Formats: sequence, C-alpha cells, structure tokens
Amino acid sequence: MPLEHWYAVVTEHAGSFLFSLAGALLLWLIGSRVIRFGQGLLHRNLERKHIDPTLVRYADSSLGVGLNILLFISVLSTLGVQTSTFAAVLAAAGIAIGMAWSGLLAHLAAGVFLVVLRPFKVGDMIQGAGITGEVKEIGLFVTTIDTGDNTRVFVGNNKLFSDNITNYSSNDFRRVDLKCQLDASVNVADAVSRLSAAVSAIANVKTSPAPVIEVLEFTQYGPVVAVRPFCHNNDYWQVYFDTNRAIVNVGGQAGFPIPANRTIVSNS
Repeated sequence: MPLEHWYAVVTEHAGSFLFSLAGALLLWLIGSRVIRFGQGLLHRNLERKHIDPTLVRYADSSLGVGLNILLFISVLSTLGVQTSTFAAVLAAAGIAIGMAWSGLLAHLAAGVFLVVLRPFKVGDMIQGAGITGEVKEIGLFVTTIDTGDNTRVFVGNNKLFSDNITNYSSNDFRRVDLKCQLDASVNVADAVSRLSAAVSAIANVKTSPAPVIEVLEFTQYGPVVAVRPFCHNNDYWQVYFDTNRAIVNVGGQAGFPIPANRTIVSNS
C-alpha cells in the first residue's frame, strides 16, 4: 500500500485514540477524587457515631478497593477494551485467590465478626486461644495482645473467635479467689473474724459486695477458709497480693500453728 494510505489510517485512528485516552485520564482523575471524598465522608460519619476504629478501617478499605476496581473497569471501557472478558477473568482470579487464601480469609471473616459482635474491645483484659492479656489492636487478620509479662502476642482472629473468650473487663468488678489452710486446733470463728477485719482494711477492696470469708472444705490438716474479696478490674493484682499478705500476717499475729497432718493409728 502507498505510504499516504498508511498515514491516513494512522491519522484517523490516532485522533480517536487520543480522544479516548484523554477521556480515560479525565475519568481516572475525577473518579479518584470522588473516591477519596467518599472515603473521607464515610470515615467522618462513622467516627461521629463512635464506631469502633477497627470497623472504621475495615469499611474505609473495603469501600476504597471496591470503588477503585469499578473505576479501573470504567477506564478500560473508555479506552475501548472489552470489559466483559476482563470482568470474567477478574472473577476467576478472585475465586482462585480465595481458594488459595482460604485460611487468611477465615481470619478476615473472624476479624469482622469480632468487631461487629464486640466480645471485647481494645484495652480489655481477655483470655482466649490460650493467651491472657490486654488487647492492643484488632487487625484484619490477627489480634494483638500484651500479656502480663509484657510479651506481645499476635493471635489469628479465626483461632481466637472459634475458642471460648473470657473478658475480664466487661463487668465493673471481679472476685479474688484465695484459700487459707488452718490447723485443726485453730478456733475457726476467731480466724474468720480476724481475716474479715484484715481483708476489709485492704485498699480498693469493695464494701458492696462485701468480702466473703467462709469455711470452704475440710482436709486432713484442718478446715480450709475461702477468702474472697471483690475489687475493680484495674486493682485485681494489687488486691490479690495484698490479700495473700494479709492472710500471712493474720496467722503470724494470732500465733496460728502451721497446719500438720494428723493421722490416727489404731493399736489394734
């Protein structure tokens, strides 16, 4: 073909392509601004309603990903690309990725349930999946927990959600459970009276409900007294250790003998 023919063909299609390219670029710029505006609007509205920060991030990310995919398909359509085939390929790729990442998706789904159902929140002291500590972050795939020995543990959301969860921070106060083993020769009523006075004097022990000091069981050494004060969640370990100290001090000051096993041997 003569060179003039090729020049005419290129000139004809170049104009159309440049027009489509300009339209696609304009659509991308405007669409990106609209997406950012929509994300910001959603973020502000959710924060204004005091929605959990983790859920806000979930919603923000999900909206951004979904709208950007739609924008990308629209840009391809503007350029003349057959988006129906592309959408089918994208769907197939999504299925393949979903099957390959089934474990991660399980953690993601569990994370969403943790945020929506709210069995705990950031700052709560919980026990779950064999870990006890303070929740620092509820992420997309893992929950970050700081244990009592200041160790940071990352627990998979699915493992945490599928296990029993104990939330120590849900209620306003909790009970400290301790025992005091008495010798069989000790006057139980006197011991209970002394322990009640000592435990009630401990800082941060609640008066309502009052501490429970009662005989729990009997052993070969003598009676076992349950020592159960109540306190705020934040004061648990302080009350726990102070109560142990009070038990020791009461026994020492009253001169209670060390519990000894008494076995009766028959002469017959």
